[in-house]
Amino acid sequence: RAMCSGRLQTALLVAGYFVYLLVGAAVFQALERTAEKQEKMAAAQMKEAFLQNFTQLTVAEMEQFMKNLIEAIQNGVYPVGNESQFEESNWDFSNSFFFAGTVVSTIGYGTLHPKTAGGQIFCVFFALFGIPLNIVFLHRVGKMLSLLCKKLGKFLYEKGMRKKKIKFLTLLFFLTTGILVFLCLPSVFFQITEGWSYSEGIYFAFITLSTIGFGDYVVGKQSDRKYFSYYRVLVAIWITFGLAWIALLFNL
Repeated sequence: RAMCSGRLQTALLVAGYFVYLLVGAAVFQALERTAEKQEKMAAAQMKEAFLQNFTQLTVAEMEQFMKNLIEAIQNGVYPVGNESQFEESNWDFSNSFFFAGTVVSTIGYGTLHPKTAGGQIFCVFFALFGIPLNIVFLHRVGKMLSLLCKKLGKFLYEKGMRKKKIKFLTLLFFLTTGILVFLCLPSVFFQITEGWSYSEGIYFAFITLSTIGFGDYVVGKQSDRKYFSYYRVLVAIWITFGLAWIALLFNL
């Protein structure tokens, strides 16, 4: 009964965690997408006006254009290419889910952020409840993985191995397996999908899973590349379970 109850609690926690992220993603998308569209239209008009009159601009007008351009880029609007690129949103569901995941995990790349008053207020409350939920979720997943460690240790003990050696081998097994699954293999995936070098993929994976999150490398942000649907959702799930692996290492 206790085992069934524990599994049920874990299943409810996992379901609740992902439902929380899904609801957060939907709300961020609803609050931010219209404002972003207006910003992109303004950036497109600014670019068109510049191209028509750039030979006649004064120094002051040129400086104002540069300020507007920098502000647009900081807000995630890149006025390059044709108008079809302005139809792609930074706040589609995949990007919104990815953003929600980086909020509760406290990575905070800084390349995507809410700009409307409603989005900013919602982000405060979303993080206020989401960060503790994320900690509980990671603790529970880490606990589940710890049970695998105990089973592995019990198996080795029955084979006649000493306890100190078992502890060392268990830690070594989960350390090397985690490095392979959460650092080495994803870096190959990022190399192919993003066009980064393998070392850049390793760097991004480590900076992300350590929650440093500089924001110098972020997935799905290159305008000249085509990404498959829900690419960033998969990356968000990788981050979640990668953080659980980090939590397991701390427990060990």
